[in-house]
Amino acid sequence: MFRGCYTALVTPMLKNHEIDFTGLETLVNFQISQGVSGILAVGTTGESATLNAEEQKAVIKTVYECSGEQVTIIAGTGSNCTKKALENTRKAYDIGVRAVLLVDPYYNGPSSLEIRREYVAPIAEKFPEVQIIPYVIPSRTGTQLLPQDLAILHSQYSNVRAVKEATGDLDNMRLTRKLCGQDFDILSGDDDKTYAMMTDPAIKATGVISVISNIAPAAVQKMTNLILEGKTEEAKNLYEKLQPLFNIVTVKTIEETPFGTRLVKARNPLPCKTLMNILGMPAGTLRPPLGKMTKKGLDKVLEAARKVYEESPEILKPIENFFDVNLSERLYNEKYWKDLSYD
Repeated sequence: MFRGCYTALVTPMLKNHEIDFTGLETLVNFQISQGVSGILAVGTTGESATLNAEEQKAVIKTVYECSGEQVTIIAGTGSNCTKKALENTRKAYDIGVRAVLLVDPYYNGPSSLEIRREYVAPIAEKFPEVQIIPYVIPSRTGTQLLPQDLAILHSQYSNVRAVKEATGDLDNMRLTRKLCGQDFDILSGDDDKTYAMMTDPAIKATGVISVISNIAPAAVQKMTNLILEGKTEEAKNLYEKLQPLFNIVTVKTIEETPFGTRLVKARNPLPCKTLMNILGMPAGTLRPPLGKMTKKGLDKVLEAARKVYEESPEILKPIENFFDVNLSERLYNEKYWKDLSYD
């Protein structure tokens, strides 16, 4: 059911940190024009953590209505409170969405057993017409739905037949495939691991919920299509061209302070939105506590984008055409990024 590239869409913001709905519609139209399989609204990349319930609903509604059902729309409706997740899923269902992403409950740390019995199962049972996609990302949640419990869910509920896998653990993915069987879709949750996950015969991932497809949707979609068609060498070549972008989903730098050095980790969606702003796409600000990159981090983003633009210009060419911008100017003129990093 889930094949190809599903873009984890950013939520564009105005300077006052309010949602830029005009920009959001533009981004949806860009994604559709580039042939993606689907769009995820209000995921991590969409800054779900800092959107209130009404804003989440408004973003999902805008994305769904703007898409005109041309692509699959997935709504991020997860929470660390089952009652809230049920309410979120109801709102998405009433809009017309028939696929939701349920991130593992964060901070309060339920066991895998509890995630299955007290979180995913009640939602799957309440909404049998909705495809339920558990989202396993222990690095952000501090907990993890394990393959054994995922397999039980899949055996009990026909609408639990996919997972967004962001553990980074290929052995965990292989166990998921073994226990859940072949009629189950594993979607990559990490751009840099998509090729490995889709080409590993013991994993057989069928696609990706992608961050970098905000910037290069056609290329990421093509890479997944090539793998699904068995053209792995051609796909590998494209993967290598995209790798500089995949490597900036998170950007790590060592920074000096008066009290010694420290590691600064700019996490998604900060690098992605920063680059989108440089490229002339409607991304805008991030909501606090997310902020700006360091100058070193910004330099890494620029270096990656320039490498792709210089060596594989076709990957970024759609941005120039759709948004009517000149990337040869925007990637080399400081005026386009002077306000995008901390002093």
